[in-house]
Formats: sequence, C-alpha cells, structure tokens
Amino acid sequence: MVDFRSLESFVWIARLGSFRAAADKLNAAQPSVSARIAKLEQELGVQLFDRSARNVTLTSKGRVLLDYAERLLGLRASMLSAVADISGLGGTIRMGAAETIVHTWLPRLIERIHKHYPGVTLELEVDTSLNLRDGLVNRGLDIAFLLGPVSQPTVQNRPLCHYPLAWVASPRLGLPRDGAVTLDTLANWPIITYPRLSRPYIAIQDMMHGLPGRRPRIYGSSSLATIVRMTLDGIGISAIPPRIVREELASGALHLVETDAVAMLPGLDFTVSWQAQADTPLARAIAEAAIETAAGDTEA
Repeated sequence: MVDFRSLESFVWIARLGSFRAAADKLNAAQPSVSARIAKLEQELGVQLFDRSARNVTLTSKGRVLLDYAERLLGLRASMLSAVADISGLGGTIRMGAAETIVHTWLPRLIERIHKHYPGVTLELEVDTSLNLRDGLVNRGLDIAFLLGPVSQPTVQNRPLCHYPLAWVASPRLGLPRDGAVTLDTLANWPIITYPRLSRPYIAIQDMMHGLPGRRPRIYGSSSLATIVRMTLDGIGISAIPPRIVREELASGALHLVETDAVAMLPGLDFTVSWQAQADTPLARAIAEAAIETAAGDTEA
C-alpha cells in the first residue's frame, strides 16, 4: 500500500532535485526520506530516480508517477480542508505580499491567522509582484498575494481582489475641479505611480507616448508610502487606487482628478497564488481566509 508520506517525499525530491533538500523541506532526516523512496520503488517494482547524475532526476516511470502523485496529494488536501479540524496545525508559512495589499487588508488577515492557527509562524516578504512571482516559482515562498495569475503549472491561483486606479493630486497643484482635465494637461506634471515594468507604469507610458512635443515624466516607485508622500507634497499627479488614500481624500489633503483619461488606466487584479506541491489544508485555509478578508475590504 503506497502511503502519502512516501508520495510527499517523492514529489519534493522531484521538485527540488535533491534528497537532502527534500528532507530539509519536510523537516525529516535524510535517511528516513531515502528509506521512504526505497520502499516506494520496491512496492511499485520500478526505479523512480536516476541517481547517477549530480542532481537526481526522474526516470520515465518517475515522470508518470509525479503527475498522479501531485493529483493524489491535491485531492487529499481538498478532503482535509473540507472535513478536518486544522486549527491545531503548525509550521512556518513563507508569505509574500504586494505593497498594495499591505496598505489595505493584510494586517487583518495576519490577525485572523494568529487567532485561528496559533501554531503557525509567518515569514512575511513585501515586494513587487514580479519578484513575488519569481519567489513562488523558485519555491522561496509558499503563498503570495500579487498581481496575477502566475502562469506556471507548479502554481495554483484564485482571484483575490480588484482595485481600480484613479488620478490623484494635491489641491496645491491648482487643477480645476469643475471639469475634465485633459491628458495633455496631466502631462504638465510628473506622473507618480508603480515601478517600471508594472502594468500601471507601462499603460501610462503608452497613453502619453503619442502626445505631440511631449516627453512625459513618469516617476515609478516600488514604495506606496513614497508615492503618497510625493503626491501630498505636490510633486506630481499620482495614478494609484483611491482605496490607498481613502483618509487623505476624506480630509481634503488629496482629491480625485476628473479626466477622461481615467478610463485608460488599468485596474489592479490580485490573486492568491501558492505552490501546487505545497497544496496543504493549511495553505488552502489561508487562501480562503485571504479571499474573505479581501472581500470585506472591498465592500467597506
């Protein structure tokens, strides 16, 4: 009878290319992991790994088993998520988050995780979506909230939340409040937004590229706090989600700029994404908690 511990060990060795790395990931002794694989190979009557190279690689039978093993482990995770009490589970979850999420509902999610899963330790990494994607693909992160989805077979994705962008400015710029501001007028000031290679930056660059005689100044920053501070100081006009500056808009420190160009700004679509091989009941529970927390923030 093939047991799930052997299958889990097999999948991690296949993904990491090393018995030692798999043992470290599973918090197990390397001889124990090796024994599980030896038992699995004996039960199936086939060799699953080619151990002659520096990094172990799958044999043809091993590649066939990997597909079934991942599906079995995923089905097991779904079953446990549906019927098991996972409140007592523990361990370390390496979580990544885009800064937009940090400035909205992430603190409430962390509070929720600490309350319902006291045995869980979180390692939080805040970075750009591009770097978070690499962290997931390279298995440096277990779960991430980022501009997705991540188009990799080793990563699972669920829709998380959507934040529209708007043009935001300080009253000290003296922009008219009683009519639509043209894109040509917007280009008189620096545009402050998300960093180069982000969707907002590229969209703004494209929409301003055709302005006659203009070379638009786009100030990209990976720090939302910096973007908001520069906007408050009147350095330029920002393109950010109004949700980020809800308090500043309510106080009048900032205001939305009425312009036809707002329709040209892309919205930010976030996903919760996690490693398929880390598809555990706990990972799914955190993903569901994130979706519920994000929905509450959107409705607020």
